[in-house]
Amino acid sequence: MTVTMELPDAFWFQEGPGVRNWQFTNAGIKLLNVANITKNGEIDLNKTARCLSEAEVRNKYTHFLVDAGDLVIASSGISFDEDGLLRTRGAFVEKRHLPLCMNTSTIRFKAKAGLSDLNYLKFWLDSDEFRRQVTRLVTGSAQQNFGPAHLKSIHITLPPLEKQACIARRLDKADRLRRTRRYALELTDTFLPAAFLELFGDPATNPMGLPVAELGDFLSFVTSGSRGWAAYYVPEGARFIRSLDVRMNDISDEDAVFVKPPDGAEADRTCVKPGDVLLTITGSRIGRVAPVPERMNGAFISQHVAILRLREGLLPEFLSMFLSLDAGGQREIARAQYGQTKPGLNLDQIREFRVPLPPLCRQEQFLELAKRVERLRAVQREALRQAEHLFASLLHRAFSGEL
Repeated sequence: MTVTMELPDAFWFQEGPGVRNWQFTNAGIKLLNVANITKNGEIDLNKTARCLSEAEVRNKYTHFLVDAGDLVIASSGISFDEDGLLRTRGAFVEKRHLPLCMNTSTIRFKAKAGLSDLNYLKFWLDSDEFRRQVTRLVTGSAQQNFGPAHLKSIHITLPPLEKQACIARRLDKADRLRRTRRYALELTDTFLPAAFLELFGDPATNPMGLPVAELGDFLSFVTSGSRGWAAYYVPEGARFIRSLDVRMNDISDEDAVFVKPPDGAEADRTCVKPGDVLLTITGSRIGRVAPVPERMNGAFISQHVAILRLREGLLPEFLSMFLSLDAGGQREIARAQYGQTKPGLNLDQIREFRVPLPPLCRQEQFLELAKRVERLRAVQREALRQAEHLFASLLHRAFSGEL
């Protein structure tokens, strides 16, 4: 029989201790931090070097050493989804992660024999039932976080143990599918940078001896957007490209916004064309770059984005990839940034970027590769979208009693 009970009655849980900075060491037993729990539901211990000495753990923290099979979640550094509800991150500890000690803002769970299933809990933490409760409990705090005191106030709907395991198996199958799709897309994203280095060499050392010129020599037009576009937002209209929309070598359609631009020279100046290159020039997203595809023709840019319009001799896909590489344009961008509190790039600095100039036929060879990869990525993105939709649908059905 399905019952609703308080979370502590269904699962045992424990938050990590508040370890002080002066206790950290560079070797010993690793500390599990929030950053180690990834959005993909895995533990990545390469994201931290914080450790405690074995003696420190033995004297004070043995009861915070995790076990293989524990479910650990992040209780700080979490964010709101588009639906306005908080979402945490969870992952299972594996034997290869041990020894591993809990740290503050991480919470581990164990099931209660004969009553609860940790696999079920992992997916339940993504359900509306949990997310609505935890959002209500933490709303209003300066930093979104929760702890054992909040969890003690939360209720969970718990079917019989066999049913929990069945639900978890079905959701795990759908979750593996979407993670596989996501991983395939990530692998594809690494191909073009590798192809660029194969065709043109490392920009930092220029082993092929390519001629180098200032970017300004190949710009027919360069400008940044203007303020005040929010006044022209409409449900449907021309696409409006903000800095958060510009990814490395891609312009995202997620959470797209639209504008009805006013007539006049200002709108004409900030309107993009296919073949332009967009570069983010202010804020935390500085240095993101992408060529403008045909589907973005007639879009407009915010003040945080610059349009680079090229002359003959430099292809946008080549320039975008060069500017995205750590050994290439990212070094130029890091050197050119001004301002410590609000770093940014001005148009003169952009014109002075030093860019390698391979023969146009070699750039066109790279362009053909980029087109083929983009067609593959389009197929992969659609496969991932379908996998995400399947998982979300199953998750809703599972925790609304329909599975």
